[in-house]
Amino acid sequence: MNQRHRNAILTDRVMTVVLYGVAGFFLLLLAAFTVYILGKGVMEFDGSLLAFNAEGIGNQFFNTIYLVFLALLISVPIGVAAGIYMAEYAKNGRLTGFIRTCIETLSSLPSIVVGLFGYLVFVVMVHGKWSLMAGALAVSILSLPLITTTTEDALRAIPNSWKEGSFGLGATHRQTILRVMLPGCVPRIITGVILAAGRGFGEAAALLYTAGMSTDINWSRWWKLSSPVCPFNPFRPGETLALQIWASRTEAVAPNAAQVADMSAAVLIIMVFVFSIGARAIGNRLDRKMTGGKD
Repeated sequence: MNQRHRNAILTDRVMTVVLYGVAGFFLLLLAAFTVYILGKGVMEFDGSLLAFNAEGIGNQFFNTIYLVFLALLISVPIGVAAGIYMAEYAKNGRLTGFIRTCIETLSSLPSIVVGLFGYLVFVVMVHGKWSLMAGALAVSILSLPLITTTTEDALRAIPNSWKEGSFGLGATHRQTILRVMLPGCVPRIITGVILAAGRGFGEAAALLYTAGMSTDINWSRWWKLSSPVCPFNPFRPGETLALQIWASRTEAVAPNAAQVADMSAAVLIIMVFVFSIGARAIGNRLDRKMTGGKD
């Protein structure tokens, strides 16, 4: 073994240790942050604060889930369709380069800028008011680049033999995409959806100007969507848990504001974990069904 070979092996081992060290450091940092937030929430736990009324955070909890659901309902179909176009139909050229530049620029926009844009377009220009739908549209703008690039990368990672085999059996390009390629991309697309939903759960700046800082829900009128106090009315204002945390730490004058903020943060982290694990389990199950794997 010559000296150059030994140096290459040594460099590889050193860099491997360094990369594992960096990854371990960030995992420990994440674990410490999570334990700290959950610990504060447990210490400040009060069952009355989980109520679905003006004194509890139940309504904010519901608003957060409902807003993320609306945002994913908008962004997932558009993002997946855009990813399919970029991977399978877009040809190399100036137009495609321009579209990629737009996607990259959109993904790097500060959320406060998206919030101001959402306020001008989804509230002022339509002569509306702060609402969950305006907030969902703003969050969907933040989610679109992530879902688009995730879908495109997943489709490009599919082996060419899959496409060639499908074409050889007489399938059209559309049938190949829908019945062969997309089922094989489910785990990666689910990962993109989880990341997009996580951003929606924790978003505050964009929602500050679009979703509003108030919540007035009458659960006895859940069936009347046109009512301004119906919980399922997407055109009513809706404060989320992230906004609740921000308001409790910056503007609230109530004596239990810090307690509300700590509990809201703990509930938000648990919500994100449950959603991520649940979405991953559903994605794996769909992947097994679509690809013929064992349950």
